[in-house]
Amino acid sequence: MNIVHTESSCAWGGQEIRVLSEMAGMMARGHRMLLLCPAEARIFAEANKRGIPVEALPIGRKRIGGVLALRRRLRDAEPDVVVTHSSTDSWLAALASKFFWRKGPHIVRVRHISAPVRRGPPTRWLYGKAAARIVTTGKRLRDELIRDLDLPPTHVVSVPTGIDLARYAPGDRTAARRQLGLAESAPIVGIVATLRSWKGHRYLLEAFAKLGDGDVQLVIVGDGPGRDNLRRQAADLGIDARVVMPGNREDVGTWLSALDVFVLPSYANEGVPQAIMQAQASGLPVITTPVGSISEIVVDRSTGLLVPPRDVAKLRDALAELLGDAALRRRLGDAALAQARERYSEARMLDRMEEVFRGVVGPA
Repeated sequence: MNIVHTESSCAWGGQEIRVLSEMAGMMARGHRMLLLCPAEARIFAEANKRGIPVEALPIGRKRIGGVLALRRRLRDAEPDVVVTHSSTDSWLAALASKFFWRKGPHIVRVRHISAPVRRGPPTRWLYGKAAARIVTTGKRLRDELIRDLDLPPTHVVSVPTGIDLARYAPGDRTAARRQLGLAESAPIVGIVATLRSWKGHRYLLEAFAKLGDGDVQLVIVGDGPGRDNLRRQAADLGIDARVVMPGNREDVGTWLSALDVFVLPSYANEGVPQAIMQAQASGLPVITTPVGSISEIVVDRSTGLLVPPRDVAKLRDALAELLGDAALRRRLGDAALAQARERYSEARMLDRMEEVFRGVVGPA
């Protein structure tokens, strides 16, 4: 198939990583792929780095110029399917396809996050008539769209993100710590996430400060708009000497191998976070919140611990419990690893996305 992806977001996180990993997987299966995005978006540079065909278009804002540019490029590309990912590029692609062609390409809208959608007629048109199919990254997100926009259940499909299970796997903790320059014997708690407010880093820092154990270290992998505020908060709490913030890293698997406990205390906007899936595939016990579709992969006291969002006291208690109970860490980590190996493969994601595309394109 000839498949074009559009992405207007200039951010960098799980959504953008899924776009590129899915495109790479589809290319390996023989499909023709093209990504259209703003030149200033980080995904533009990352696609070039990874050998994924990409072209820059002015689609970062909802303007008529973006509609016209997208219309011209899609007419030239003649795709079987256009896969949209963010609000802006979804609107631009829908307008370019429906208002300028007698019969435009099939649009598949992927909904990655759990932020509420507007319920008016324009949004119903965008998700209903303009799109041939809606894909969500979790079942809860699917149910919410069906309910809120009165969409037919057959119109919305849940396809969780797949991860590279060879890259994310249990590793040698001591060797990883030596490689990264971390303390070999100290307990280490970690988070891998873009430094955005809703990821809950500030609550993790507060809970960490209340542990009362001066030996425990905290690793915050990632970068983003919240970086400076988090550094100041760590200093104000008097824990900055025990907090490591290495920024964005390509060797995430090694950082996960160095941890004892993984935490993602998000309070909004989550689908099924790749970071949790990567941590579970690495055999780590996870503490997180029942936000978005997280509870589809983390069952409390079975494959991790769930705490209420923004509840510093409960988060602190969960950290203390896991750090003080090696047997519980092993049990939760082993169960999470088994689940990851059964459910999280990239091949499974690609199989299901191919089914979606073939379903909207029809017989060859």
